[in-house]
Amino acid sequence: MTRWKEVREELEKNPRTWLVTGAAGFIGSHLVQELLNLGQEVRALDDFSTGSRANLADVERRVGPEAVRRFELIEGDVRDPATCAAACAGVKFALHQAALGSVPRSIAEPVLSHAVNVTGFLNVLEAARSAGCERFVYASSSSVYGDEPTLPKREDGIGQLLSPYAATKRIDEVYANTYRIVYAQPVVGLRYFNVFGPRQDPNGPYAAVIPKWIETFLRGEVPTIYGDGETSRDFCPVSNVVQANVLAAFAPEAALGRAFNVGLGKQTSLTELFFLIRDGLAALDVDCGGAEPTYEDFRAGDVKHSLASLDEVCAGLGYSADVEMRAGLDQTLRWYLEENPRAGVVHG
Repeated sequence: MTRWKEVREELEKNPRTWLVTGAAGFIGSHLVQELLNLGQEVRALDDFSTGSRANLADVERRVGPEAVRRFELIEGDVRDPATCAAACAGVKFALHQAALGSVPRSIAEPVLSHAVNVTGFLNVLEAARSAGCERFVYASSSSVYGDEPTLPKREDGIGQLLSPYAATKRIDEVYANTYRIVYAQPVVGLRYFNVFGPRQDPNGPYAAVIPKWIETFLRGEVPTIYGDGETSRDFCPVSNVVQANVLAAFAPEAALGRAFNVGLGKQTSLTELFFLIRDGLAALDVDCGGAEPTYEDFRAGDVKHSLASLDEVCAGLGYSADVEMRAGLDQTLRWYLEENPRAGVVHG
């Protein structure tokens, strides 16, 4: 029996109370959905600055009315300590996802990124400590590796940070481990690589590449690749990230205070991604017109290559990247075609 199956069976037999911050966001909403499907009591915290009420509505449709009765939403900001204290009260496990993502956004708004990603993080961490949460699991990022050139990225290989966003996530890791040392707070960090899946926002200047490119194709346009197309990423289906969060809530003592990679452990170049999305849509009867990629200059703050070593997370948490890139992308494309209002416009 895999560790993931073992933990799921344990949760179904013995439900707990969970807090998910950033619950209306892309990853947060998937955590809420999985936990409700497992029979858990779920409290959500979100201020809807980047999260979407539509994401939570989608969750409610998928889990059904009985599960929704085990769901509680607190609308509030992690920058407010009182809100964080109320959210953590009576919670056994806290999964902290609330943040302002995006390297370009942090370069444009470094002070706001710090306020949400560092001050907000510390507020939730302190509230979880005061409430006696048994585990505090938080989202870090592969951006903490910076300009360290070694591939795959291993947890002890931190380089020079290349953006304010990367700095905020590294500071979070330092604070979390300090709380473990000073207060014996049981914390586990997860360094997400490039997570993708249903409900990821395709709009705005800071949208992630996969939903943005899907939306571009669905408008009948051709996505732009920044750089020479050889830039590569470890694109990780969101189902694997959900697994890692839940496993981290049951992490053994030896894992506490550490930050683990969470990825697929495989690389995809941006040019490869372009054709995977184009051909995946074509297989679903979307006319992409044989589109070919166009290229522009590299973006500031971007790293050339990213690839996760999964040795530590597999050994430490029992993680297994069960959902592969193509399966995750197919699920994502189908969701956009089913749920995205624009999807029907360009069917060929």
